[in-house]
Amino acid sequence: MRHAARLLASPSTLGTSPSLRPAPLALLPPIPLYRRLLRAHRRFLAKDMRVLGDEYVKREFRAHRDVENPLHIVGFLKEWQLYAQRVEGNSWRGEKMDKERIDKMS
Repeated sequence: MRHAARLLASPSTLGTSPSLRPAPLALLPPIPLYRRLLRAHRRFLAKDMRVLGDEYVKREFRAHRDVENPLHIVGFLKEWQLYAQRVEGNSWRGEKMDKERIDKMS
């Protein structure tokens, strides 16, 4: 195999300017995200909160199983991924969710 310098990837400077927004989070596919949520509930929530949270996650993912609108799917996955990060980071305790965020999750 010949070494060709022109075929090798080089680092890019795109997006490194401090004035640009940070790169968006890569969304997890639905099944790994679902598993991550259930694991986060198991690790970080009390028993009664875990039961309630698990039931809610299962119900919401089942209800959105057949959704075909890509914008709705991305919004749904994004909000659930942010929720998972908050539960894992313990930054949610004592905080209330606003109505808009709840609507995005369901």
